[in-house]
Amino acid sequence: MENAERIHRRLVQAIPQSWKRWLKPSRLYLVSRRLRPLSTFYGFDRGTPVDRYYIERFLEENRQAIRGRCLEIKDATYTRRFGGDRVEKSEVLDIDRNMPEATFYGDLRRLDGVEADRYECIILTQVLQFVDECESAVRECHRILKPGGVLLASVPSLGRIDPRPGVERDFWRFTQAGARHLFHKVFEPSAVEVRAHGNCRVGLAFWIGMASQELTAAEREFEDADFPVIVTIRAIKR
Repeated sequence: MENAERIHRRLVQAIPQSWKRWLKPSRLYLVSRRLRPLSTFYGFDRGTPVDRYYIERFLEENRQAIRGRCLEIKDATYTRRFGGDRVEKSEVLDIDRNMPEATFYGDLRRLDGVEADRYECIILTQVLQFVDECESAVRECHRILKPGGVLLASVPSLGRIDPRPGVERDFWRFTQAGARHLFHKVFEPSAVEVRAHGNCRVGLAFWIGMASQELTAAEREFEDADFPVIVTIRAIKR
C-alpha cells in the first residue's frame, strides 16, 4: 500500500504550488485568527518545505563526503542528487517492508546483519526523531561506517508531529546542545560538527506551513541559535 506521504504528494501536485500560494496567501494568514495552518504537510503543497532548504544546503556543502558505498534511509534521493559519480554503491535501509525502494530491511538500532566498517557515507536526514533509542541508532551508524567515513545527519528543533507515524511514534525534537551531547557519546568530540539553522521568522513560517519560496533569501540565510528550525551534524569515524 502506498504510504501517506506519497499519496499526499500525488494529490497536491494536481494543483500548481504557485496557485496554492496565491489562493491562500501567507500575509493574510498572519493577521487572521485561523487556528489551522496554511499547510498540514510541511508546505509541500505550496513549494519546498522550509526545513528542506537547510537540509539540502547542508548536503550541498558536504557533497564531497558522499562517495564510495553509501547508505540512506527510505530512498536514495539525496545519495543520487549530491553523490553523483562519486558513489560506487548505493544502499537503502527501511524498517517498513512495504517500501519498494529499500535494498534491505532492518532496525537502525540493531543492524545485526550489517558488517562493521561497511560504508564511506551514511545520510541520516530527519530520522532520529522517530527512533526511541537514539543513542543505539547513532552507535550502529558509527559501527557500520568505515574509518574516515562520514555520517551526515539532520534532526528537527521545531515542527509539527509527523502525520505518517503519528503522535505515538514521533518522539523527539533536538537542540544544538542536545545533538552535540548525543553524538559526543559515540564519536570523538573533535570529529563532530553541529550547527543550528533558522531564526524566529523562518520558524514561524515552517510552523504554519509556508514554503521556502515564500521567504526572501535574507530571511532564510539569517541564523539565530536561539530560534533553530533544524540542527545538522557531520560526524567522522576516527
